Formats: sequence, structure tokens, C-alpha cells
Amino acid sequence: MFRPTSALVAAPLILLTAVASAQPTPDGFLCCNMRTDGAWISDSNYVDSSKRVIPVGTPVQVTGYGRYRVNVVIDGRKQDIGNDYSRNLDMGEFMQRYVVPRDPQRRIAGFAPPVQRAIREAKVRRGMSRDQVLMAIGYPAHNYNPSLDARGWKYWLHRSGAFEVMFDRSGQVSDVVAEPDVRAAVLVR
Repeated sequence: MFRPTSALVAAPLILLTAVASAQPTPDGFLCCNMRTDGAWISDSNYVDSSKRVIPVGTPVQVTGYGRYRVNVVIDGRKQDIGNDYSRNLDMGEFMQRYVVPRDPQRRIAGFAPPVQRAIREAKVRRGMSRDQVLMAIGYPAHNYNPSLDARGWKYWLHRSGAFEVMFDRSGQVSDVVAEPDVRAAVLVR
């Protein structure tokens, strides 16, 4: 177990820099559809008219780490993937959720056309697998969803629009539980 010495307690920025620089900086692909304001991609992945969707499978280069952020280059632009709601994850583990070594588009090409369409639209449809949901709308915030094996994953469409993607025993989407307007924005019929 790590026990900080008084010198480390007095110099937390040095420790943070040392830990951050020890993390991997791979090239890869975006795991899922993520929303950006042009500089910040939050793990909340809120829908907002000022944000655009970066499609699943977009090439990503990890260039470093900051405090609760992974520095990346996407389409030639520097951005940060913000660890806003999954801070109980190690930053290396957090990065590996969002930057994957294999292009997900190859897997998506083998899915049924309605599932492909839902993923492209960043929506959920009944019968999707857990992996397909991740590709479509990203990871649920780890702080509220510590296990990806849970029957339901809690997300937010926006700050006041919570929803839960429910899975059946076989791990396929059975429903989305939410207020009617949020449900209509998330669930493809």
C-alpha cells in the first residue's frame, strides 16, 4: 500500500505529474460516440446544441495526462477527455475505456442494419448488447455505475434528464427507463 511521506504530501503537484507521466500514451480509436465543445469531451457525454458528436472509431492519439483529463489529438485538434464522473478509476484505466486499440467500425459493419443506424445516431434500441450500447452512447459514469454487469446503467441526457438503460438476463437492452421526453430522445423504436 502506498503511504505518502511528508515530502510527498507537501508536494502533491510533483506526485501528480510523476503519476500522470507514467501512464500509457497510445494511438487508437474512440470507443464510442462522444460529444465535444471543440476542446473538452466529458465522460458525462451530455447532449447539448453547442456540442458536436465525434463518431465511434475516430482515430485518437493520446499525448499525455492532466488533472482528471486525458490529453488527445483528434482530427488534428488538441482536446481533453475529461474524467468528470469516473474519478474513482485510475487515469490509465479511464483512458483505456475511451481509446481502444482496434477500430470499432469493423465490428459495427457486422451488426444488423437497425443496430448500425442506432449507433450512428447515438441512440439505444431494444435488443442491443452492452458493447453496442457503449459504442452508441459511451460508458455510464463509473461513480454511479461501478459494475458494468449491473442490470441497469444510469446516464444523463443533460443535467436534469436522467435515464437508465435496462438489460435482460442475456445482456440485451430490454428498455430505457426515463421521463417520456428523455426516453423518446434516447430510445429508437
